[in-house]
Amino acid sequence: MWGGLLISVAGSRMHFTALLWHISALTPEPIYLGLVGLVRVAPIFLLSLVAGAVADAFDRRKILFISQSVELFATLTLGLLTLTGNIQLWHLYALTFLEASAAAFDLPARQSITPNIVPAHDLPNAFSMQSIAFTVASIAGPVLAGVVLATPWLGQAYTYLLDAASFLPLIVAVFAIGPVPQEREAGERRGVSLGAIRDGVAFIRHQPIILSSMVLDFIATFFSSATALLPLYARLILNVAEVGYGWLTAAQAVGAALAAAVISQMQSIRRQGPILLASVAIYGLATILFGLSTSFGLAFIALMLVGAGDSVSTIIRNTIRQMQTPDRMRGRMTGINQLFFIGGPQLGEFEAGVIAQLFGPVVAVVTGGIGCIVGAFLVMRRWPQLANYDYGEKPPV
Repeated sequence: MWGGLLISVAGSRMHFTALLWHISALTPEPIYLGLVGLVRVAPIFLLSLVAGAVADAFDRRKILFISQSVELFATLTLGLLTLTGNIQLWHLYALTFLEASAAAFDLPARQSITPNIVPAHDLPNAFSMQSIAFTVASIAGPVLAGVVLATPWLGQAYTYLLDAASFLPLIVAVFAIGPVPQEREAGERRGVSLGAIRDGVAFIRHQPIILSSMVLDFIATFFSSATALLPLYARLILNVAEVGYGWLTAAQAVGAALAAAVISQMQSIRRQGPILLASVAIYGLATILFGLSTSFGLAFIALMLVGAGDSVSTIIRNTIRQMQTPDRMRGRMTGINQLFFIGGPQLGEFEAGVIAQLFGPVVAVVTGGIGCIVGAFLVMRRWPQLANYDYGEKPPV
């Protein structure tokens, strides 16, 4: 599963990096780059609550197989349309919407199945290993995208076709891992129903630590999300071409991988709350530094710091939520969480595109970093227990 995830995410990151470059080549308007975030977030808002309930009611391995297969189909179609010269701008958005719809079901099943496989005391290390897979893949994917885009006998279409092939190892791994038991509670509602969804929402409302971490995640990533503007920075401010753009996109993952590697070797992480808030503050400050950068080297270092702060924050948030949530509720918790941690950055990319259209990319990035820091402070004021959070060893039952 871990190996398949590594390959699949590398392909997806290559795809997304190439997609933004593709759109920027078709139209110079920043708003069209920001629109990608809006298209990707729409299925999250439409499907997340249902997807979470599905992950609790049905076999999570089967859900992963179906979602990965749909994503493979959407990506393969995009590659073939590009290869044959029939691609249009609306195709990019329509197939991105289909892929994001499948991903809305993929994430709750994938995150919920991890505690079924790994003992509770190893969960922080397991999520750190997952973070390493994501971050290493997020380095390799964008760099590979830059190379493929710059290679005359390959080009745009092959970034999508290679991504389609990258889904196969994870699909095979889903079969190879064998049956994975899921915990059930006597008398619990089975299947997908409005009542089951309401149970999930009620659970989150009565868990202030989980709710506050979700709100913090949304605010930070909404204001400090400028990934969609990287093609403009590469072309207009830093004056680099495809390969440089690929490395620039990979910079966050380089910092994230280093941070995750350190955390994965720690036997325990205490005082998670203060560390979480500090990592979000670093995330916002580094975003401001990137926004003010005019050289490739400084921009790369700033984005590394962005990635390091995000990696530490992600590992701690995932551990807090999974340890605070019983297995029978994990799918619904993750489905609701999608609204926050995917909705935040995707809506943030649209917001960044709008601000960049009106005031330029520098203003969009710098004001976003400031908003991230202010938002983190307001969350800490509203939920002071998060700032002092220090969870023990025993998970809930």
